Amino acid sequence: MADNKLLEKVLSLQDKFQSLQDQLSSPEVMADMKKFVQLNKDYKELQPIIAAGKEYERMLQDLASAKDILVNEKDEELREMAKEEISEIEPRIPEMEQNIKLLLIPADPDDSKNAIVEIRGGTGGDEAAIFAGDLFRMYQHYVESRGWKLEVTDQAPGTSGGFKQIVFKISGNDGVYGIMKYESGVHRVQRVPQTETQGRIQTSAASVAVFPEAGEFDVDLSWDDIRLDLFCASGPGGQGVNTTYSAVRLTHIPSGLVVQCQEERSQLKNKDRAFEELRTRLYNLEHQKYLDSVAAKRKTMVSTGDRSAKIRTYNYPQGRVTDHRINWSMYNLPVFMDGEIQECIDQLQIAENAERLKETE
Repeated sequence: MADNKLLEKVLSLQDKFQSLQDQLSSPEVMADMKKFVQLNKDYKELQPIIAAGKEYERMLQDLASAKDILVNEKDEELREMAKEEISEIEPRIPEMEQNIKLLLIPADPDDSKNAIVEIRGGTGGDEAAIFAGDLFRMYQHYVESRGWKLEVTDQAPGTSGGFKQIVFKISGNDGVYGIMKYESGVHRVQRVPQTETQGRIQTSAASVAVFPEAGEFDVDLSWDDIRLDLFCASGPGGQGVNTTYSAVRLTHIPSGLVVQCQEERSQLKNKDRAFEELRTRLYNLEHQKYLDSVAAKRKTMVSTGDRSAKIRTYNYPQGRVTDHRINWSMYNLPVFMDGEIQECIDQLQIAENAERLKETE
């Protein structure tokens, strides 16, 4: 039995899809870049829904035709073929309807964007900084496996290795933020630290914050509102980096937000990167309000960006990693730390989709 309400929704979206096609080809819209970017985004978001809807319609038509043959056709061979077709199609209909329902849930506004990630060593001193470095390497390997690009914008090395703080951008063409957002929160590690002489297991933590990168049209940011400071870069990089005023610090005067970048030898490149990060952090002041409203509805705390929430524990003596939001565990910690985190993210996405479906019921 077809879900008539679902079919009506799909048909109404087909009209909207056609309207967007017409608007995108109009000279007026093409002349307004901000409007063109938004309409193009809406158009791309509708494409998978329209494709799934057309396939659903076709399957329903084929099913109706097969049932008609079964009722009205006397040729036994044709009736047998119709029976086979019905037995193939009917089990697929509920699965297709579930897929369309998921596609119809409005996407989180920023899932398609690139991501800015900030890792900070938390409680645990030197061991927390070392663990922050381990998390960074884990993400490096994951980014490589996805074919994405990672660019470090700022870092403060730990005294015994790792990082007190590291900020980096991840870019790709398949919705980086929509995947990486699940990493926001406190990551806890239980192991014998490198700095421990007695062999005692200690608990340390590092916080991960993931922001959607703000686009050119997301924030109206003017250089008139920014104070620019230049200074010599610190840390690795050689004589040229450490003796020239290539490092850049930007302060947004109205909000007091400060960002800096010192990873490039070029002052101009550092300035551009810092500007992008400042725009992103301003955008995320508003984005956090959206995340807070989501957190009130989704008990698993998936994608809320709440970095005070303990989301995952890495237990080295047991070789176990556990995600506390969905009570998921994996007993192959070395593989996980080598960047194979996709299974965990998949399970988080499934949990969030289930909660989002409940919101629409």
